[in-house]
Amino acid sequence: MTEFLRIGSTQIEVQWHRQGEKEKPTLVFLHEGLGCADMWRDFPVLLSQRTGCPALVFSRLGYGASDPCPTPWKLNFMHREGLERLPAVIKEAKITDHILIGHSDGGSIGIIYAGSPVAKGLKGLITEAAHVFCEKITVESIYQAKLNYEHHDLRHKLEKYHGKNTENAFRGWNDVWLHPGFIHWNIEKYLPLIEVPVLALQGSRDQYGTVKQMDSIKNRTSRVQTHIIEDCRHSPHAEQSEKVLDIMAGFIDEIIRLNTPKKGRPLDRDK
Repeated sequence: MTEFLRIGSTQIEVQWHRQGEKEKPTLVFLHEGLGCADMWRDFPVLLSQRTGCPALVFSRLGYGASDPCPTPWKLNFMHREGLERLPAVIKEAKITDHILIGHSDGGSIGIIYAGSPVAKGLKGLITEAAHVFCEKITVESIYQAKLNYEHHDLRHKLEKYHGKNTENAFRGWNDVWLHPGFIHWNIEKYLPLIEVPVLALQGSRDQYGTVKQMDSIKNRTSRVQTHIIEDCRHSPHAEQSEKVLDIMAGFIDEIIRLNTPKKGRPLDRDK
């Protein structure tokens, strides 16, 4: 069921699954650059059921049913999301231990958050198709999205999920990625600072990024698992749902096992 969190003077759209299971970390879902809470569809609830973890799915400002985020967005908008807005959502939702699951821009926001001092209570990070620097293939695909939005049916498809936020969501995201200065955007410095286990996934045919993104995450992060998902483009959780559910659930179960206090052996007593 959709609810709203008030963050300062703004409202954020949120959806809870299995709310109230306090003994396990909360799965916090961070959507892609054109996504929102509803666009995750049933994946969060399926992963919540598989792991027994409560899950929080939310739409960032400017997306879905959340309040607008006036354009133009700054080139460092993902830094603001990771360092200011995400911590505020986690605090307002009264979440303590948590695992982030971020797709595309959401994965990049998760990396910024995880590699910073604000990541209190973070137990793990999962990224799908995250970017840690800007590539030519990314810019080319985002320019194609602009053409599809202006001349084909992308605007209509997005209106189903974003309603009155459609123009805000698209222009905010698209204008930043196509800004000439954004080619220098890079968040690799956060990777060595991540202290929690990381799972990074990417489709073998991702149209928005090459395996160089995964290579950078693997080479700069100390506790990392990486998986290339075959026969998959930019959205592994949607295109290869069962396979991705298995991989993520196994990773989350291992984090829970590592963070569960071991019971001591019973004391030996004299007969």
